[in-house]
Amino acid sequence: MRAFAELLDRLSLTASRNAKLVLLRDYLRVTPDPDRGWALAALTGDLTFAAAKPAMIRKAVAARVDPVLFGWSYDYVGDLAETVALIWPGDPDHRANREPQLGEVVDALQAAGRGEVQGLLEGWLNALEPKGRWALLKLMTGGLRVGLSARLARTAAAMVRPERRSEPPDPDGGETTTPLAPVGVSDIEEIWHALAPPYADLFAWLEGRAERPSGDAPGRFRPVMLAVALDEAVDFDRLDPADYAAEWKWDGIRVQAVREDGVEKLYSRTGDEISGAFADVMAGLDFEGAVDGELVVWRANEAGGGAVAPFGDLQQRLNRKSVDAKMMAAFPAAIVAYDLLAQDGEDLRALPLRERRARLEALAAQSGGDRLHLSPLVGADGWDALARLRADPPVGAAAEGLMLKRWDSAYVAGRPKGPWFKWKRDPHVIDAVLMYAQRGHGKRSSFYSDYTFGVWTEAGALTPVGKAYFGFTDEELKQLDKFVRDHTVERFGPVRSVRAERDFGLVLEIAFEGLNRSTRHKSGVAMRFPRVSRIRWDKPAREAATLDDVMDLLDAIESGGGRIAQPAGG
Repeated sequence: MRAFAELLDRLSLTASRNAKLVLLRDYLRVTPDPDRGWALAALTGDLTFAAAKPAMIRKAVAARVDPVLFGWSYDYVGDLAETVALIWPGDPDHRANREPQLGEVVDALQAAGRGEVQGLLEGWLNALEPKGRWALLKLMTGGLRVGLSARLARTAAAMVRPERRSEPPDPDGGETTTPLAPVGVSDIEEIWHALAPPYADLFAWLEGRAERPSGDAPGRFRPVMLAVALDEAVDFDRLDPADYAAEWKWDGIRVQAVREDGVEKLYSRTGDEISGAFADVMAGLDFEGAVDGELVVWRANEAGGGAVAPFGDLQQRLNRKSVDAKMMAAFPAAIVAYDLLAQDGEDLRALPLRERRARLEALAAQSGGDRLHLSPLVGADGWDALARLRADPPVGAAAEGLMLKRWDSAYVAGRPKGPWFKWKRDPHVIDAVLMYAQRGHGKRSSFYSDYTFGVWTEAGALTPVGKAYFGFTDEELKQLDKFVRDHTVERFGPVRSVRAERDFGLVLEIAFEGLNRSTRHKSGVAMRFPRVSRIRWDKPAREAATLDDVMDLLDAIESGGGRIAQPAGG
């Protein structure tokens, strides 16, 4: 556990991507199985403990520490795991106990029932030093937050592979080595979803001790290909639009539908299976292969066509393990197909997009039905025409922008630079007034970095419409933190109410991707991906947006609709 704790600590304090890779690579090289595999699973988000809940941590510390002292400490530190790790009094009688190994902790938590976790937790906290306690609590809650993506962790795992493998000594006693073919992150991602922690077979292959694990099981997930953002200042001059297929970037969630040898699965873009929540979609598919597309709510019309509904409709069905018939009928889901990755046992990913597209069009025409619709190509002559479509698409709120894909591109896992570009629409923007601020977490725990903002009602009062915690620079964060501290009206634990009146207040320009109606929010609306795009030090608070402005924008978004001008299944 100590080595894992040291790894997390160093990763959290290291900003450099390459330095993080080296840290994790070195850890994976020297740490034995199964600990290194469990560490990799934790860092990729593939390790969870159903019986371990944050409430258990709070209950454990409440029995050992004065609640007022803990409350003030948590307010200052801003992170539950770090606060408990530092304030836990320990037990001298238990400190002599051997510190648990990472594998022992994982095995115990996976086997424990909810009533047993409390005792295990307290025993481990007594035996560990503060850094080990912090790592333990992060492991249990799944909130590592060390600035390492799952793909970067897999990249570090690929770096474990040596250039040569040592062979048994020859008859003369000399040592011999055999060169090993290099392994990249895409090679690991190709088989990742067929593996299970603690990945002993993966490391045996990486180290040249075993053959590559098989990733060819029917119904397997194929790692998705992602696009890079289009840079108008650079890419307009160096790219020819004629080399690219243009299509709408639909406002749903990226999915992969797989039907092979009787196995039917629907995956999110990260490979999580979501078939149970969208059984209606899977039941309506009729093909043999793997389709890459966008999951949406589809509103059919009497003419045989239909429209992609706003994202808010799809949200009604997300994050559910199962959905009843009433919900399915109210929010009928479907897939808008982008690409065909496999068909009738043939892997198509190495083929150019032009060939894959032709096969996808034929499949959609023959087997589309009500649950599979072909994403139409966008016809436009040059950048100016594409820019006009992007700015004012006929599909309204159902499209986030445009996708540009080279006609000759293969389907390559990850985010290669050059073949695919995303050209998102400019975000919506409003001016709102800062109302509340809360301390951040981790490195931001000493700053008020989470901001609740509001707009004016007809009665002249502010009503909250959203919360943002990014979009500003480190220097702007310091300025915002100072404003909050200088103009605090009330305190509620880690939250401060900030002076906000018509004649005095701080206006924030808020950028966001969309609006949805919401019965859970007092304002009646919920924003998608709000962030602070500018601090309007120059603007009087009275000139900020009104709730009527926000509702008018919502009406305009909803009236935009979202139409694919073609029959269903075509």
